[in-house]
Amino acid sequence: MTRRSWLTRMAGTALVLAAALGGAQAQQYPSQDIHFICAFPPGSGADVLVRYFAEKVRPLTGKNIVVENRSGAGGNIAIEYTARAKPDGLTIFVHGASGVASSMSLFKNPPVDVGKTIQLAATINRQPFMTLVDAKSPYKTLAELTEAMKKKGDKASYASAAPNGTVMGELYKARTGIKAVEVVYKNAIDSLNDQMSGAVDYAMHDPVYALAQHREGRLRILGVSTGSRLEAIPDLPTMKEQGVDMDLVGWWAAMVPTGTPQPIVDQIHKWFVEVVSSAETKAFLNKFGGDPFINTPAKAQELFIKDIDNWRGYVQTAKIEPQG
Repeated sequence: MTRRSWLTRMAGTALVLAAALGGAQAQQYPSQDIHFICAFPPGSGADVLVRYFAEKVRPLTGKNIVVENRSGAGGNIAIEYTARAKPDGLTIFVHGASGVASSMSLFKNPPVDVGKTIQLAATINRQPFMTLVDAKSPYKTLAELTEAMKKKGDKASYASAAPNGTVMGELYKARTGIKAVEVVYKNAIDSLNDQMSGAVDYAMHDPVYALAQHREGRLRILGVSTGSRLEAIPDLPTMKEQGVDMDLVGWWAAMVPTGTPQPIVDQIHKWFVEVVSSAETKAFLNKFGGDPFINTPAKAQELFIKDIDNWRGYVQTAKIEPQG
């Protein structure tokens, strides 16, 4: 036997063994409780979504699902924890994949290269961020808010609590010429009292929080960040149709550490597709301003890598200085 044929045979054997090992892992998976990682504290909009999926996925796994809230550092704590976890399918990061993609451009020294260390198993939904004002304010339209903020100059201010909110806020400023100062809060709910008291003029927040406050009559939604209206919230106008050009889409996914065996990734994908496809989940996602969003793991990873590039453009357009 020649050396080349021997190497070819050994390579083939290695592939067969790897496939067999992966299949065995998938058959045994999950052998222990699964941990869903949430990047925000209990009670936050993100936490509500993560716990919903933990409840719905749990019976499909035959194991318990533990929700771990690893908040802080703009999501980087949860991102790094996931990236460095053992790639065995027992650590699943349920979060905005668009937000994870943004970390590569919003921070000078991101803890990990998410394009190389995070693998997507399933997509969940598409959702916008929203421009909010106090329900008692005189601003009934985005145009009225813009006119008033131009008059206030650099004394105007807006609240944010997530990367999408920061970018939406800066794009709004760049498109309109207003000079509002961003006030960053740990959670969206932390900004409510300041907004209702007039300490901040408006806010850019996630739809879970925004729609809850809007329905309770505390805050008023003036516009959403997606380029076209979503099925879930057809009555809410986009920023774009009101003359402020942007198409900022947040989308959520189930993510695992790179290197997780493909059979395990495929199993996680099946669980989430089953849950996302249900009428109950569609109603849940619609309630919080999101439309169901299903892709294969390969397509999801492709979208993720594309979004990493997109965020470089968003940050440049909005002239955002990456955080240290």
